[in-house]
Amino acid sequence: MVMRHPITISTKSCFVAQACDVVSPLPDSYSPQYVEAAWYPWWEKQGFFKPEKSISEENAKGIFMMCIPPPNVTGSLHLGHALTNAIQDCLTRWHRMRGETTLWNPGCDHAGIATQVVVEKKLMREKGMSRHDLGRENFIREVWKWKNEKGDRIYHQLKKLGSSLDWDRACFTMDPKLSYAVQEAFIRMHDEGVIYRSKRLVNWSCTLNSAISDIEVDKKELAGRTLLPVPGYKEKIEFGVLVSFAYKVDGSDEEVIVATTRIETMLGDTAVAVHPADARYQHLKGKMVLHPFCDRKMPIVFDDFVDMSFGTGAVKITPAHDHNDYEVGERHNLAFINILDENGLLINVPPPFLGMKRFEARKAVLQALKDRGQFKEIKDNPMVVPVCSRSKDIVEPLLKPQWYVDCRDMGKEAADAVREGRLKIIPDHHLKTWFNWLDNIKDWCISRQLWWGHRIPAYFITVNDPSDMDGHYWVSGRSEEEAREKAAKRFNVSADKITLRQDEDVLDTWFSSGIFPFSIFGWPNENEDLQVFYPGTLLETGHDILFFWVARMVMMGLKLTGKLPFKEVYLHAVVRDAHGRKMSKSLGNVIDPLDVITGISLEVKPNHNLDPVEVERAQQGQKSDYPNGIPECGTDALRFALCAYTSQGRDINLDVNRILGYRHFCNKLWNAVKFAMKTLGDNFVPSEKLSGEESVSDRWILSRLSAAVTLCDAGFKAYDFPTITTAIYNFWLYELCDIYLESVKPVFSKAEEDSTSQRQALVCRQTLYTCLEVGLRLLSPLMPFVTEELYQRLPRRKPQSDPPSICVTSYPTTEEVRKRRGGQLVLNLTDAQIALKSFFVESAVLCFLQLHFFPVICCSSAGTVRRWTATWSS
Repeated sequence: MVMRHPITISTKSCFVAQACDVVSPLPDSYSPQYVEAAWYPWWEKQGFFKPEKSISEENAKGIFMMCIPPPNVTGSLHLGHALTNAIQDCLTRWHRMRGETTLWNPGCDHAGIATQVVVEKKLMREKGMSRHDLGRENFIREVWKWKNEKGDRIYHQLKKLGSSLDWDRACFTMDPKLSYAVQEAFIRMHDEGVIYRSKRLVNWSCTLNSAISDIEVDKKELAGRTLLPVPGYKEKIEFGVLVSFAYKVDGSDEEVIVATTRIETMLGDTAVAVHPADARYQHLKGKMVLHPFCDRKMPIVFDDFVDMSFGTGAVKITPAHDHNDYEVGERHNLAFINILDENGLLINVPPPFLGMKRFEARKAVLQALKDRGQFKEIKDNPMVVPVCSRSKDIVEPLLKPQWYVDCRDMGKEAADAVREGRLKIIPDHHLKTWFNWLDNIKDWCISRQLWWGHRIPAYFITVNDPSDMDGHYWVSGRSEEEAREKAAKRFNVSADKITLRQDEDVLDTWFSSGIFPFSIFGWPNENEDLQVFYPGTLLETGHDILFFWVARMVMMGLKLTGKLPFKEVYLHAVVRDAHGRKMSKSLGNVIDPLDVITGISLEVKPNHNLDPVEVERAQQGQKSDYPNGIPECGTDALRFALCAYTSQGRDINLDVNRILGYRHFCNKLWNAVKFAMKTLGDNFVPSEKLSGEESVSDRWILSRLSAAVTLCDAGFKAYDFPTITTAIYNFWLYELCDIYLESVKPVFSKAEEDSTSQRQALVCRQTLYTCLEVGLRLLSPLMPFVTEELYQRLPRRKPQSDPPSICVTSYPTTEEVRKRRGGQLVLNLTDAQIALKSFFVESAVLCFLQLHFFPVICCSSAGTVRRWTATWSS
């Protein structure tokens, strides 16, 4: 790392700023390490990232507030997170430069399952102990110890990315303030009946011994017979096959053939279903089939959900182990027989299957059917297998009592907020997903069988009174005492007759994330921050968590505060690798943004949480994609590239090598300013306004600057980042560097010939300064480091009153550029074409442009090509 020490710099005009070493000359070439070494600590120390000192004072320019999508405390950010933070920081810096009271609130999520898995692996690896060996309290202490030692890596990465967050407001979802808000939210919603307890099917991970959310279930597509590794089994398990077998019809010689991909679940079958219109089975109405391994008679039910064209048109029904079958069981009042315990061992089944592991029972059941002559066939079957993203276990639908949120009314309110225009979702092609999910929303399972997380503030109550044998009840409370008082009132008994036991489960992390926009400000306690910064302005995140997080924030915000948590939602694309694959540790294509910033050699960093097979796969993947490693690109180039990439739509296939091109762009900026500083000279004093004596070339570059300012302003307002990056790139590279700087070199070379030449050079210097100063401010939200470095080298128009940093200057406006020009209008396109043609001929630049410029601009945007084609055709 290049160490740069802050110093105090001052000029004759008493401009003072605590900054990096900007007194010494600019180095000959651009170095990201040099530029990015010390600006961030200075920005933070100066308090530039905080809203103004007195937030109670009304700001006529408005308030911009955005909270970060809290990353998981477990690990490190990848390029997907880098995209999120590049966009969010650009927007934050833009709003700050517009003079608004600006707050971007940082935070981190406790990530219940992910964190528990990481610490459990660490315990087993280092001490040979499980969490059960430690006990709940000691294990929680171990998690906090790990969090305090390792949990700040993400914040370090965010700072390296230049994220202008107000770190004094950083929140962790297990902080006391946020934990209190979570507890209060549960109790209020439970008292109202919105949160309730019910026994239903959940996604169950036998390895984690917990229910998991849909987002933690990976859908693994299989083309046919496939052997997959499953935790707890030495041999791989067969999937992707369809097994057909027969059920005997009671009282006849007939049989009904059914098929299943999970043959072991037939031990929990309680019916066979056929379509009401299927002529093949009309004669079996009211009939029963016999289970081959027990004395169970099962009805043949008629239900519209059955697909007559699939297989024999008859399907087995296992209500306790299949989501579709569960609904059939509800409709026909079938028995629900649970055949799996929490560890995946068989229960409530006859010998010899009792106590077997689920996939060992798969083989045993198949063989037993063959022995009884009821097996028919087995064949390849394309299917989707649900895999736990954390444990890599096969997810089982399991019937468990859990806590749920009734989402019907909340979902309708959230959908109506968008339909009525009170909440805006951008881009609007996500509206279909929003309405489809909310209009068909199901109740939300919020309990998890973990130790790390917000323990559910609910207590199971028993009334110690023989006269009330049914005195079992769940109450919620902020303490045992409060719960006891609630129960005593409910059963009309004294508190000493109440026995209570707190639920062992914790809340789904999405529950605490759902109230994040207001829990960070101390809700439910009224305070200045909550009044000023809630509701927020914007929520920016990836489209993949639109309903897992965004919709739930909207629902819970409306439910608990009566207000929408934000006015707009901007959803960016999901970053994939150059081959279009989702970034995954097991694929070895997850890239740490710091590796792109600083560059790395070809190696996979040790990761004790990866299996050796995954490490090998990661190494092979990196060797293929980056045979020479990743070159140093710098933060600014990475941010600019990520913003430029957002034009690709729902998914971004990110080629790291393209980022290097924007690093070269930084070098071009560096050289342009270095040349300009030499041209301006040590005694240059920028004027308040341009003179009105500008030449054709001066007026033309100012018109291009004005056009770039207009495009950037429109781009930020529309969240159109490719428009912003293209406008800035074209202005700096093609218009300022390639044309204007080349065209004015003759002006400076003959500046001392006579007074006219001197005057022309002076006017040209003022134009050049305006382009540099405005151009750097235009670029600052996207490339904060290099623009700060270069801006600090420029003289100030008002040294005594100008802001000390580019990040708190005003963002350029078209009106500002016009005022600088003394009120003159910019050249229109036709005037520019005619004037430039004359100018180019007179200044002998024509040859240069023909030979050098056209090969470059033909590779730029179509708009640039059309513009210059029009120029020359005139």
